[in-house]
Amino acid sequence: MVVKPEWLRVKAPQWQRVGNVKQVLADLGLNTVCEEASCPNIGECFNAGTATFLIMGPACTRACPYCDIDFEKKPKALDPTEPQRLAEAVGRLNLNHVVITSVNRDDLPDGGAEQFKRCIEAVRSRSPQTTIEVLIPDLCGNWEALEIILSAAPEVLNHNIETVSRLYRRVRPQGDYQRSLELLRRSREQAPWIYTKSGLMVGLGETAEEVQQVLVDLRSVDCDIVTIGQYLQPTQKHLGVDRFVTPAEFDAWQQQGSQLGFLQVVASPLTRSSYHAEEVRRLMQEYPRQRPAIALN
Repeated sequence: MVVKPEWLRVKAPQWQRVGNVKQVLADLGLNTVCEEASCPNIGECFNAGTATFLIMGPACTRACPYCDIDFEKKPKALDPTEPQRLAEAVGRLNLNHVVITSVNRDDLPDGGAEQFKRCIEAVRSRSPQTTIEVLIPDLCGNWEALEIILSAAPEVLNHNIETVSRLYRRVRPQGDYQRSLELLRRSREQAPWIYTKSGLMVGLGETAEEVQQVLVDLRSVDCDIVTIGQYLQPTQKHLGVDRFVTPAEFDAWQQQGSQLGFLQVVASPLTRSSYHAEEVRRLMQEYPRQRPAIALN
């Protein structure tokens, strides 16, 4: 049995606050990646009154061997009420910053881009002061679909690179390393007012040099924000942990990322793509960008 090191122990949450968030989600029939993907930070985030909403799910069309989101169920038709229910949850929870992500919907011609746009517009209408981050799939390289999402002008567009190029076939067999970089490049080129973000897991067999190369590659497409966290095996059916990366190594990558020019580098064993995502509001004040009234035609 693999024993987690001390630095991966999570504080027990205050269940009263967690229960409040869970009740709102249940009332409105919403999913969160916090619950569906077995995130270790669920207690901390729910206690803070934040959640990463998972739209178009909970069933996914891809079977990534590291992810705990269900891929065995058949995806359902899109629910036209989902954007309004999500916006209502953001309002009830009084969120300053919201993260909206989705399962992969490769069964849809646009990969779910229009649903992302509807959700962004609904949240902005209900809570105009809330900043919006979307964590999107690769859309199978459908760049017209990407333009649909960009046209709604979220403050942050996040797409996770997930792992180093060498491990893609094993870790992300239906993904493509260069395609993910291209998505981030196009996002920056077509909507330079939107902050771009990406993240990767470590502890899957990559080398320190390969992680540094990912950082270089992300900066080559002008990515603003990067997150790096320890991979944890959700169940025995998933990929095993190759090793537990030490906090000192995360500190080194954080320093390297800062030297490469990222506006923000979040690197620690428990970091996840949306961990402390609300801190982007501070970044936006420090490095402001003017969002046009209508982003794209």
